[in-house]
Amino acid sequence: MTDPIDDNANGNNGESKEEKSFAELFESYDTKMSHELNQGDKVEGEIISIGDKSVYIDTGTKSDGVVAKAELLDEKGEFLYKIGDKVNLYVVSLSESEIILSKALSGAGKASMLDDASRNGTPVEGKVTGVIKGGFSVDIMGKRAFCPVSQIDVKYVENQEEYLGQTHHFLITRFEEGGRNIVVSRRDLLNEEIKEKSKEYFKKVEEGDVVQGTITKLMSYGAFIELIPGVEGMAHISELSWSRIEKPEEVLQPGDVVNVKVLKIEPSNQSGTFKISLSMKQTSSNPWDSMESSFNTGDQVSGKVVRLTSFGAFVEIVPGVDGLVHISEMSHTKRVLKPDDVVLVGENVQVVIKSIDMDSKRISLSIKDALGDPWTGASAKYEINSIVEGHLEKREKFGLFITLEPGVTGLMPSSNISKAANASDFEKLKPGSSVQVMIQEVDEERRRITLTSSDQKESDNWKQFANSKKTTPLGTMESLFLEAMKKKK
Repeated sequence: MTDPIDDNANGNNGESKEEKSFAELFESYDTKMSHELNQGDKVEGEIISIGDKSVYIDTGTKSDGVVAKAELLDEKGEFLYKIGDKVNLYVVSLSESEIILSKALSGAGKASMLDDASRNGTPVEGKVTGVIKGGFSVDIMGKRAFCPVSQIDVKYVENQEEYLGQTHHFLITRFEEGGRNIVVSRRDLLNEEIKEKSKEYFKKVEEGDVVQGTITKLMSYGAFIELIPGVEGMAHISELSWSRIEKPEEVLQPGDVVNVKVLKIEPSNQSGTFKISLSMKQTSSNPWDSMESSFNTGDQVSGKVVRLTSFGAFVEIVPGVDGLVHISEMSHTKRVLKPDDVVLVGENVQVVIKSIDMDSKRISLSIKDALGDPWTGASAKYEINSIVEGHLEKREKFGLFITLEPGVTGLMPSSNISKAANASDFEKLKPGSSVQVMIQEVDEERRRITLTSSDQKESDNWKQFANSKKTTPLGTMESLFLEAMKKKK
């Protein structure tokens, strides 16, 4: 048998759970009944129903609120809310059965509400009707207001005309003379929205994450990239590409959609906003990581000239990796005074890898080695006493420099010129004149060839013949005697 006392064990003075719940509901309803809203009030309400054109909000009073669904669409025209989400809205008008809500006060309200909106920081709806000196003329509930050009947007306004006819929400920053002097700002309202978006965005995104963004502006020092509407970061020019670039325009254009790595997120001077450092190049691997396995000293590769200096040219052999061709490594055939005498920026050239320094990330390259050294095999090609044709390169006191082929020049000393049968002909030669000469000596290692006159060979042959006829006096008489005996027979 149940003790009668047990019936009251779960409540005070015999009140059941059901009775208590009903009492709480009644108290809650009574609280709503006593809570009143006025035009211009800000309401944080919970979405209780979503229709085709309207969204119904629990306002915390006996009457539900209704807001046009179109007002809650995002920048892309999408409705992202669901039942149970909370939204911040303003009371535009109200009756016993329904409360009209909006993201801002509009023509549905009364002009007398503007003064209250100014004091309470309530957004109002306005239409840009004209461009005037220093800003815009804005129609707000039949009243003419002024919006400074710096307050129409968070970004720099390049073309004021593009705002004409647009309807936006504004904050009233000044309301004077009964509404004859009204100043409004859209920028302050946008900054508040951006702060909220930033907080939500960076709850999900951390340093080191790779995200997508859109290029909004290019500067000499880097690119500004919008991650979400109102949230921008900046990628320094050194973080745009592994390749060496002089201007961001070389690799990007405004409107490009790119992947970026978030390097750093830090609060800016403005409360609630962030300074975001980004990198495009770090979304891919560093090309230097594979250099040792991909290239060896002595390899001949093709590259693009990306930069010229007084001491040489930088040639990119793979994207992000360039090496230096020193001015001394540009030509075997001529003395190079300026790199642009041989190559130009943007030109594709063949180079030989002379050295790779992984620690300092430097590569030494050579153009002349890729073309081949004309002195290689010179001793075999230019035999002693052989006659060759050359062109006078220049005249010096100690002799003549004569080019035998591009990159190979020999010296005809003054002493050899003076011995030549046609010495005067050499004196008449001008730079570029062709001349036949004889190879006297070749030193391939020291890259030297000594030349002499081509008639020196005939002279040497006569001397050799004359020397061969020279004998002792007795030998000469004997040969004459033998010759005479042959004739007698």
